[in-house]
Amino acid sequence: MRVKRGFKARRRRKKIMKLAKGYRGGLSRQYKTAVVAVKRALAYAYRDRKVRKREFRRLWIMRINAAVRQFGLSYSKFMGMLRKAGIGLNRKVLADMAVNDPKGFEKLVNMVKEKAA
Repeated sequence: MRVKRGFKARRRRKKIMKLAKGYRGGLSRQYKTAVVAVKRALAYAYRDRKVRKREFRRLWIMRINAAVRQFGLSYSKFMGMLRKAGIGLNRKVLADMAVNDPKGFEKLVNMVKEKAA
């Protein structure tokens, strides 16, 4: 008796076509082109999950740097003083403070300056 692979093959193709839903033109309708598009999309998604972390860290550093320069400090000096002062706030929290709570951030900078002096 011969083995027909219809069920397994259909399931595999349906999985790809489901992932390709919403793509433009043949990419969402033709299996062959959908396979290429889905593989590429998954590769980009995997890569960019890592890249997103780097980009956010860069953004936070830029925001902190811009905020501390108003008080005559550079980013690296501020971070060094923060470490010496024993304040364990991460860059995400510091950047959020700088944007949304400038008065609180100013108090923090002054406190760090006092402890470092």
